[in-house]
Order: sequence, then structure tokens, then C-alpha cells
Amino acid sequence: MNVIITPHTLQGTVEAPSSKSIGHRDLICAALAEGESLVDNISLSQDIEATCDILKALGADITPAVSAHSGRAAYRVQGGLKPQGQPLAVDANESGSTLRFLIPVAILSGNKVTFSGKGRLAKRPLTPYYELFDEKGITYETTEGALPLTVSGTLQPGTYSLAGDVSSQFFTGLLMTLPLLDGDSVLRSTTPLESASYVDMTLDCLRQHGIVIDKEWDGSYRIPGNQHYRSGTYVVEGDYSQAAFWLSAGSLGRAICCTGLRSKSSQGDEVIVSLIRDMGGQVEGKTELTACPSELTGRVIDVEDCPDLVPVLTVLASCAKGITRIIHAGRVRLKECDRLHAMATELNKIGGDIEEEDEGLIIHGVGGFTGGTVNGWNDHRIAMALAVASQRCSQPLRIEGAECVRKSYPEFWQDFQALGGIIQKEGE
Repeated sequence: MNVIITPHTLQGTVEAPSSKSIGHRDLICAALAEGESLVDNISLSQDIEATCDILKALGADITPAVSAHSGRAAYRVQGGLKPQGQPLAVDANESGSTLRFLIPVAILSGNKVTFSGKGRLAKRPLTPYYELFDEKGITYETTEGALPLTVSGTLQPGTYSLAGDVSSQFFTGLLMTLPLLDGDSVLRSTTPLESASYVDMTLDCLRQHGIVIDKEWDGSYRIPGNQHYRSGTYVVEGDYSQAAFWLSAGSLGRAICCTGLRSKSSQGDEVIVSLIRDMGGQVEGKTELTACPSELTGRVIDVEDCPDLVPVLTVLASCAKGITRIIHAGRVRLKECDRLHAMATELNKIGGDIEEEDEGLIIHGVGGFTGGTVNGWNDHRIAMALAVASQRCSQPLRIEGAECVRKSYPEFWQDFQALGGIIQKEGE
């Protein structure tokens, strides 16, 4: 599906989707618990559905329930993963979180599991796990390091060492499983840990589900064994990484109020609020945040702990005065697409002035764009960032492959229109 956007400033109030990152974690924790849990306020997406499907294959009983939140989903989760008596084949679709979180969970369940995936996921790095499996004697089969990947074996308590400069998702997968082993473990990073805020989010989620892990002064994690997940009712909070698109749109157009967010969240992407303010933008409120049109100024932005914000920050920087440098963004090239190259390529097509560096971007503020045809690169965050840029276009903007927003935010185009966006869909 392609979308043709007639430039028009957005304005109004929108509820942020629930956090996909926390939704994954809550569902997995509930599946690892004994007893029944309710996970509520879920914004359905392809990624969340992939996680549910794999947990069900591993033995969890996950059924839809009535949500207490309008327009949202809820699941009843009967936990207790167990061997299924035959090899399993599961599909992570395009979700890196699903794949990396659930590989250790699959091993813990006692099953022989073959993971497949679609799109760029099949090629995304899994080397930290392979090195760990070699050391720990866990059996795996892969083709030149890519999917499909088959894993089987037994996790034993002990010391686990991982490279921290590829993805924090590997740490989350182990932090979720090691507390259940019959003995204590230590998890260490052999390099500086990037995206550490995502690990902090994991620790926060684990605490809510009854799991305690101690973070040591040297950055390692001391994990007592023989712990048990607590069943209960869990409500997923709003997602700052998705709210970032609306707060950015409000900074470039007219005032937009984004509701449903938690103040002082463990989400690293909450930093979007301070980043907009640092650029000269105005964002008011706590759980209901209102971004108002502002004159923005370029600056140096370190995205080591908030890589998912890079696409929309590139749009903001292009509309600001002066030069912005986005640094420590090399891992963004390993996402659903090479996001640095994608944003530079697409915005430069419509009048942007962006230079790529190995680890970031140099963005010269141009104030606005010409319009024309751009591509979403089969990446939800690229397509949504380009939609925000349409407010500053002088001519219509045609986004090819706009259906890719279904990966994380299927209602994005509906919410875009509710805020005054004018779109025409092609090829539905």
C-alpha cells in the first residue's frame, strides 16, 4: 500500500499505543509464571502476535480477554512452559525482540526449537548467543550464522559473558531465564553495554513479576537462582518511542497532546521529551504531554541509549536551524533496515541535506521539504518519520510501502487522519 499525503499541519489529542517493548516482556514473564495472569492494555501488532504464537508453541495457554481499556487488547496467560514431545518450528516474523528474547526461553522449556524469520531479521546478528552456546555446550544449527536457527540443550547456572555492543536484547533474554535455574548466576558484558536503558526496563519489569536481580557496581548482574515468577494482573504502559512521532509532529505543526504515558518511566525513549526541549522545543505536562510548535535549533544528539528515535530525530533536525550531529548510532544500521542510510536517502530526495557517517549523521537544517515520492524501506519507523515530515512539505508526499507500520502501530494512519492528516491510499 502506498499513501499520498497532502501537506497539512496536525493538531489535537492522541493516545499513545502501549509499549511494545514492555508488552513483550510482560507476556513472557506471565508465560514463565505458574498460574494465570492477565496482561492488559496491549496495542496489537505483528511483533506482539509473533511473541504470543511462539509462547503458545512452547506450552503457554494464551487466550484473548476483555480489555478494561478502549480499543486495546488483553490476554489471559496460563503459564508453565514444558517439553512438547516433538521438535518445534516457530516464526519470529520480523521481530528482533521476539527472536532474541525467546531463544533462551526456548532452551529453558526443554524443547528442540527451530526459529525462522522474515525480511531483514534472518540476517540480523546472533553472534553473542553463538559464542555463548559454544562455551556452554548448547547445541545449535544455523546456516552461515543466519536463520533458520535450531537450538536445544540445557541452561546451567554459572557465569555468562556477552558482548554488549550488538544489542541489549541478548541480555534481556538471559535475564528472564537465568533466575529460574537451580543455582545462582552472573551475567557480564565484555564491552560497554549499549542501550543500557532497555536492560533497566527489563529489570523493572522483572521486579513487578516477582524476580529480583542485583546490578553490581561494575555493571554485571548477580542473579539468584530458584526464583519464581508471580502471576497477577499487569497493565502495559504507553510507548514513548511511538509517542515521539506525535510529539515531534506537534513541534513542527500545531499543538498535539499525547496521553497514556507514565511519568518517570523506565523506557529510555522517554528522553524524547528532553531532546525536543534541548533543541528549543516546548513540551508540557507529565502523563499527558503537549508539544507546541517551536523554533528548533541543531545540536549534537547522542542516541546510544535511544536508537529507535533516530528516524524522527532526523526529521526534527532537518526542520531546525543550523547543524545537528547524531552520534553513536552505528547499530541503527542493523535494524529492520539501515536506518541511517534510509533516512538520509529519502529526505535528501525531497530537499534534505544529510551526510552519512559510519556511526551517525550530519544534518543541515533546511526548514522544510519539497514533497515527491519516498519509500518506507519496509520499516515502520521510517514510514512514520516520513509522515511527520509531510507537514513541512510544499507539495504532496507519496510514501511507498506505507503498510509496514503494521509491525508496531497498525492504527498509525487512522490516528494520523484523526489529527487532521489528509491521505489517499493506493493499492489496498
